[in-house]
Amino acid sequence: MSPAFVLEVQTNREEEELVESHEYHDGVKHLCERGLAKVPRKYILPALDRPFMSKKDGATNLKLPVIDLAKLQGPDRVHTLKSLSKACEEYGFFQLINHGIASESVLNMFQAARKFFELPFEERSKYMSKDQSAPVRYGTSFNQNKDSVFCWRDFLKLSCHPLSDVLPNWPSSPAELRQAVVNYSKETKSLYLMLVKAVLESLGLVETAKNADENDSCDHLEEFEDGSQLIVANFYPSCPEPDLTLGMTPHSDYGFLTLLLPDEEVKGLQIQHEGRWVTVEPIPNSFVVNVGDHLEIFSNGRYSSVLHRVLVNPFKSRMSIASLHSLPFNSMIRPSPKLISDANPRRYMDTDFASFIGYMASHEHKNKNFLESRRLTD
Repeated sequence: MSPAFVLEVQTNREEEELVESHEYHDGVKHLCERGLAKVPRKYILPALDRPFMSKKDGATNLKLPVIDLAKLQGPDRVHTLKSLSKACEEYGFFQLINHGIASESVLNMFQAARKFFELPFEERSKYMSKDQSAPVRYGTSFNQNKDSVFCWRDFLKLSCHPLSDVLPNWPSSPAELRQAVVNYSKETKSLYLMLVKAVLESLGLVETAKNADENDSCDHLEEFEDGSQLIVANFYPSCPEPDLTLGMTPHSDYGFLTLLLPDEEVKGLQIQHEGRWVTVEPIPNSFVVNVGDHLEIFSNGRYSSVLHRVLVNPFKSRMSIASLHSLPFNSMIRPSPKLISDANPRRYMDTDFASFIGYMASHEHKNKNFLESRRLTD
């Protein structure tokens, strides 16, 4: 075989890989629209990372602890706070019922997001950006600039605070998207603040409602009221070989709390519980709420962010809507001084959003790697 022929073959292969790489960055939905019978190698996980469906790992469904918001606002608040604390300590997740958000708002949010993903690629691609802090970003995988293996997922991320500043940057198509997100983001922000107050009470940082001075409670919540909010619409197309890939690989969420609207028809969310992967059984008209890395830091490790991942389906596409909340972007996240003692020394260093964004821009998002980078060694 002549050196010239070898060079030509190598050059052709490099050109093909370059073309493939560009196509992957256009998103998995764009690939599927062109027709796929097999999962491209860019999405195939190493054998040990694949979602094996054995009796031990992932074959069972899990009913998360249920927190009733109506009871949090009534005479059963103290008992419900204990249940909330137990859920955050033992699961890092819970399902929230009687949350008060109108089903119309939820339906409008889902429909608007679905219509966005149904737009022609040329329209969706207008919002592609490599800037992790962009007010609107359409993309794929986790960090498509660093991921060695891509996730079977496209997303639309919309920064929601302050609304007056970010709204003009949001997609103008479909026509109903902006209003649907505005309404939904306001309602989930109010819900989040109710949950934050309950979390602070459960940690002993704010007195329970019947004993607390109202002004004192408000003072504790001020920094949260001006906090960040990010709405993320996730789209997972049906996959021809779902045993080879994942919609999202194992990770924890970076913020304080995440309020997730799961797809009630197509299950896929799994959490790591007691050393195994279990599939969350969604309750109709509920939110799945999970502890984020910032709450783990704030609670000095009492409440733990938990690894979770997303399976894909061979027959149906799947959608979810996540509302990620935390302190303001310019805030420093640190353990609450009231939760540090000789018996429970400080476990995490101070961190901020700039550190997180910088870390994410230069690393693959794997497991809880960012949080581990903030942990203090003994």
